[in-house]
Amino acid sequence: MSHTITVQPAQRAFTVDDDETILAAAIRQGVGLPYGCRDGACGSCKSRLLQGRVVHGPHQAKALSAAEEQAGLILTCCALPQTDCTVEARSVPGAGEFPVLKLPCRVLSIDKPAPDVAVLRLQLPANQNLQYRAGQYVEFILQGGVRRSYSMANAPGRLGSPPAIELHLRHLPGGRFTDHVFGAMKERDILRLEGPFGSFFLREESAKPILLLASGTGFAPIKAIVEQLQDRGNTRPTVLYWGCRRKADLYQHAWCLQAAAEMPSLRYVPVLSEPAPEDAWAGRTGFVHEAVMADLPDLSGHQVYACGAPVMVEAAERDFVARCGLPADEFHADAFTSEADKHGALA
Repeated sequence: MSHTITVQPAQRAFTVDDDETILAAAIRQGVGLPYGCRDGACGSCKSRLLQGRVVHGPHQAKALSAAEEQAGLILTCCALPQTDCTVEARSVPGAGEFPVLKLPCRVLSIDKPAPDVAVLRLQLPANQNLQYRAGQYVEFILQGGVRRSYSMANAPGRLGSPPAIELHLRHLPGGRFTDHVFGAMKERDILRLEGPFGSFFLREESAKPILLLASGTGFAPIKAIVEQLQDRGNTRPTVLYWGCRRKADLYQHAWCLQAAAEMPSLRYVPVLSEPAPEDAWAGRTGFVHEAVMADLPDLSGHQVYACGAPVMVEAAERDFVARCGLPADEFHADAFTSEADKHGALA
């Protein structure tokens, strides 16, 4: 049995099959709803149920609390409609623009710019054109249907020849996929992936100054956005803050310095939270989002793109809106949610 979902204020309607979530149906039919993890962990897909009834699958309380659910909010990524529904959700132009494809890819190279970071280049099949927006992600399909998500770190115009996507992975000891990447994976191995996914990408129709905020390997989609800005001849004032623990964790520091030297509109500010004595670090220290607030106490005219550890993204969104005047709808985020984060505290 299917149900009809109407999205307001966009007045888009689509059908949801039995045992299908609202978000899965929207993605399948090219309807642009906001989302991030698709696993009930990040809260990016939070929307308001205006009419109808849904039941929720497992999700984290921090993504949707019992009080929020009581007040009529839902997570479209795990909401199963029981009736026709009307949902109030931000429309994301371009989110459903490109088809979601399943395709094989071949490992071209595995580089390790830091002991716990791998940069993978994966060759795409010549007969399938993977289209995506800078900032979006793909999912690896592992044995048993298990999936792992990683953002493209190169802009769509920089796939090269042969066409290849670049991914940045941090090694999580015991991690099913990253243990393999840092252990047995070798060049020419074949992997299966699906994408593109995600509503984290540059809103190019805006003329507002851009704040790019990254922590750790959350730098990957931010790098893709910087490349896109460069390829489009961006003139919007842009500042990139990249927060890491130690200098070695700034695994593409030289790339950032070069990008800032080549782009008059781009400024780069690295921030270390725990610099080691041997780093001889003379730059900024502390929490990266606090460095932003010290430099930019008024964010009322900005657009923010943040990616990294959930604790950083959540603190930035809370403080930028409450203390710096950032409009809530100008904070665009992709929290790098690990499998432990997703399933460690499910409601």
